[in-house]
Amino acid sequence: MELIKKYFPDLSEQQYAQFEQLGPLYADWNSKINVISRKDMEHFYVKHVLHSLGIAKVMPFLAGTKVLDVGTGGGFPGIPLAILFPEVHFHLVDSIGKKIKVVKDVAKQLGLSNVEAEQARAEQLVRRYDFVISRAVTRYANFHPWLKGKFKKEDKHDFINGVFYLKGGDVDEEMEEVMVSYITYHLEDYFQEEFFETKKVVYVPWEGRR
Repeated sequence: MELIKKYFPDLSEQQYAQFEQLGPLYADWNSKINVISRKDMEHFYVKHVLHSLGIAKVMPFLAGTKVLDVGTGGGFPGIPLAILFPEVHFHLVDSIGKKIKVVKDVAKQLGLSNVEAEQARAEQLVRRYDFVISRAVTRYANFHPWLKGKFKKEDKHDFINGVFYLKGGDVDEEMEEVMVSYITYHLEDYFQEEFFETKKVVYVPWEGRR
C-alpha cells in the first residue's frame, strides 16, 4: 500500500481503502482457485497492481471513456485502473468462466459500479470502445486481429483511440511482426522497483478505425 501512496499520492480515502482490500480479496480467492501464481502473491502490489497502473502513467483516461480489457484473467489491468478512474467504464472479458467469477466478486466487494465482467472472446463483441487494454495475453500478431471493429471513430483524448498493451522483453521484435505504428513507454521511467526495468506499455493507435 505504501507503493500506491508513493506513486499515486492524490487519491481519495475510499480509493486507498479499495486498494488495501485488493490483497486480502485475491489471497482469499487464490486459496480456492489458482487466479495468481502462489509465488506472485508475495509481490502482489508490485507485479499486479502497480504493473496494471503503469497504463495510467501513460494515459489518464477522461470521465466517460469506454475501455475494454481483453484477456483480463483475474482482473488485471482492469480492476486497479477501475479503482483509479471511477468515472471510466471498464468492460473486462476473458474466455475462462472461473476467472470472470473472481472478477465479478472482487468488483462487487469493492463496490466498483464502473466494472462489467463477462465471459467472452474479444472477437465476438460488437460494441465499440475508446481504448483496449491488455496484459500481454498473447503475441501482438495474434492479438491485433481480434480488435477489428472495436474502436469508436471519435477521439476525445490527445491519443488516437487504440491499444495500451503491457509487455516485457523485446517489444520491437514482436511488434515488427505486424505492420502497425506504435510507441513504447518504459515503466522504469515511472517506477523505481527492479521489476519494472524490462516492463513497457506499448501504445498502438488504431488508424484503420475509420
